Amino acid sequence: MKRIIFGIIILLSISCNEKPEMEFFLNGTTNGIENGTTLYLEVENNTIDSTKIKNNTFVFKSKLSSSPLQVIIRTEDFSQYRFLWAENKPMTFDATKTDFRNAKITGSEPENLSFILHQKIDTLPREEAQKLEIEFIKDNPNSIVSASMLSFYSTTWGKEKTKGLYEQLSKENKNSKFGGEITKYIELNKEPKIGDQFADFESKNQNGELKKLSNLKGKAVLLEFWASWCGPCRLENPILVKTYEKFNPKGFEIFAVSLDEDKESWLKAINKDSLNWEHVSDLKGQKNEASLIYGINGIPDNFLIAENGEIIGRNLRGEKLNEKLKEILE
Repeated sequence: MKRIIFGIIILLSISCNEKPEMEFFLNGTTNGIENGTTLYLEVENNTIDSTKIKNNTFVFKSKLSSSPLQVIIRTEDFSQYRFLWAENKPMTFDATKTDFRNAKITGSEPENLSFILHQKIDTLPREEAQKLEIEFIKDNPNSIVSASMLSFYSTTWGKEKTKGLYEQLSKENKNSKFGGEITKYIELNKEPKIGDQFADFESKNQNGELKKLSNLKGKAVLLEFWASWCGPCRLENPILVKTYEKFNPKGFEIFAVSLDEDKESWLKAINKDSLNWEHVSDLKGQKNEASLIYGINGIPDNFLIAENGEIIGRNLRGEKLNEKLKEILE
């Protein structure tokens, strides 16, 4: 009997000491949004929850996969949206005196820091905004916002600056998802420039076969970075098709790297635009390994590689590309 009573006491003690599992709870108020409007909670383009507005109020109650986590709350047509740092605890969203995008949010320190920074840089020229963002990272090495920002801008700021800022981050941030992304960029990035030899890599084509850039050595090769979702890329494709048809018989090839994540969208774009050259993608989107090697921070972008492997041009398009190809192939 004593053993039974002792066991019950132990169980009760454990139960009383257990903390209830926390979850993301957002109590929101809006202004002028129609009743029944659906709001979506998304993480990296994936909807994880939805709710409806009733009398300009809404509630989200979800268990986040990690906390803090950057999410977006939006309407179906994106006419109303707000990026924020969410945490598995109670938070409030108040857009009664502002537009939806600038709603006041409480309950998250990362969100508070991020919003204050956003207000400071929102109307600044890009160069001035960058200075404040770098200062923020230096002043807040423990904040997940700093790690996220450095990961996002790594290819824009370049390897040297990124490495210096990364070294100042806290151990926890270095071990975070964003810290891993920054480390991978630093390890992979070669930052090849005009006059350098090309940096080789391999990736899978549409059929899952590994293809190396060096397989085309000995020919003039355009290393093209693009994606199915990139409007300027798609507008450029018909022009590139004409260039390929004109110069391919003379020894010109294209090695196209897609920054897509969805394979079906990638394949549809290849077929629709009649892109009859070599295509590869690791379907990692903006974290595509070839793009990290070459330091791509926006698409379309490309490198023109001569028969001897030397990079002789970057971001050449239309007539400028044609003139360069005529110079080396005719």
